[in-house]
Amino acid sequence: MNDVRTILVTGGAGYIGSHACAALAQAGYVPVAYDNLSTGHRESVRWGPLEVGDIGDPARLGEVFLKYRPGAILHFAAKAYVGESMEHPRKYYRNNVAGTIALLEAALVHEARHFVFSSSCATYGLPPSAQVTEATPQVPISPYGATKLFCERMILDFCRAYGMSAALLRYFNAAGAHPTEPIGESHDPEPHLIPCILDVAAGRTPEARVHGGDHPTVDGSCVRDYVHVCDLADAHVLALQYLERGGAPDAFNLGNGQGFSVLQVIDAASRVTGRDIPYRICERRAGDPAAVYADAGKAVSRLGWRPRFADLDAIIRHAWHWHQHRDW
Repeated sequence: MNDVRTILVTGGAGYIGSHACAALAQAGYVPVAYDNLSTGHRESVRWGPLEVGDIGDPARLGEVFLKYRPGAILHFAAKAYVGESMEHPRKYYRNNVAGTIALLEAALVHEARHFVFSSSCATYGLPPSAQVTEATPQVPISPYGATKLFCERMILDFCRAYGMSAALLRYFNAAGAHPTEPIGESHDPEPHLIPCILDVAAGRTPEARVHGGDHPTVDGSCVRDYVHVCDLADAHVLALQYLERGGAPDAFNLGNGQGFSVLQVIDAASRVTGRDIPYRICERRAGDPAAVYADAGKAVSRLGWRPRFADLDAIIRHAWHWHQHRDW
């Protein structure tokens, strides 16, 4: 008999996965973090047991399923660098696609029927308009985005054929850090804008790079939707509860519903930190849309989700606190 309060969290030692474990524990669940620690951090697993293993290892997955009998899965484990996926696509298809197949098969065998999938706005590619809904065509332009889309389709096929239930959460730019717990964003290399800007504020790097200053936006720099990592974690718990209530398999955008330009983020970071942040305008990156932000109305109406930390300054303030106090 599976324990409906025990949740297997693949990638549970990672940035978003560890925050999801904190949110699950707060909601009365027992998160079991399953992570190969290739990019995750052992010290970020604080709300339940850690089981070290790879999602592509059926034998190890089987051991963990038999040990804990989880009632559901939150699946975060993935390679997630767009640029790297262009250079090493086989790594992404092997880990993200083949690994997800192994996980789905284990879930079937061990009767864990609820599946919450960490997807991405990268599945939309270059959307025809800045505001993206779940009906926006999914035409990914990177192997990373393609693997996330392929996994979405596999998961829905498993739901149709085998009676599983799933929520596909397509989130935009995760940012920030937990306001009260010692977890936050720590990647090597770090590809994301806000921690890179905070490295400049902290004096670790000399300047921020702004890719393109002539986009048709408010100040010429790209506009993106930044969503607090704790708000993403809350959405995963709400999606799980939606499935537990019998909700049908579906996809949901997760974002603040508004965009901020790169230069606006730099200004906000300077305001929050009280430090000058020098920057340099560089050439545009190939395939960068001028502006992309989420229409998250479906998550609001169907899941009851509302971001608690939608203010850009709050997102940066939490990230800055983590940036200053983390163990470098």
